[in-house]
Amino acid sequence: MDRRLALKQTALLVGGTVVGAELFLSGCGSETPHSFAFTSRDISLMDEIGETILPESDQSPGAKAAEIGHFMAKMVLDCYGTGEQEIFRQGLKTIDRLAKEDQGVDFLSLDFQQKTELLTRLDWEATQSTRGESVHFYTLIKQLTLLGYFTSEIGVSQALRYNPSPGEYDGCVPYNKGTPAWFGPTSSIG
Repeated sequence: MDRRLALKQTALLVGGTVVGAELFLSGCGSETPHSFAFTSRDISLMDEIGETILPESDQSPGAKAAEIGHFMAKMVLDCYGTGEQEIFRQGLKTIDRLAKEDQGVDFLSLDFQQKTELLTRLDWEATQSTRGESVHFYTLIKQLTLLGYFTSEIGVSQALRYNPSPGEYDGCVPYNKGTPAWFGPTSSIG
């Protein structure tokens, strides 16, 4: 049974109508055609950008291990408006263009240091940006990287300390300097 059918039947069961369920579900965009699709190269590019922002370390896997490229593609296509989708897509092209201008190769062919320098420059530009109502493309990419990673299983269970819920409440959890932040019901540590 798919989610849409299950919600319709649940709505009927609790006294709703099929029409009400359809109106409620009209925001679910799975049947909405997208103006473009991401290629496998785009996914690889987003993975590499994410991995440069959140690289693998001795303590945790990087963004690529969390399949950040697929996450970004899904979020952009399903949650962003046409304007933001275009900003994001053009931003990916801009990153490749800048890599070619600076180093003579596309972003995927750069070494880690070159990738870091390019993204650091874009991060600075994004913080200085006063583009009016539109957001800088790098801001979108960085936000999606952080959101996707720290809500992924890898991010929650290996980069953060995870306390599964439900669990007992412990309002006095010790914190040792240098340990990862908490995620879960004990995150109100003060």
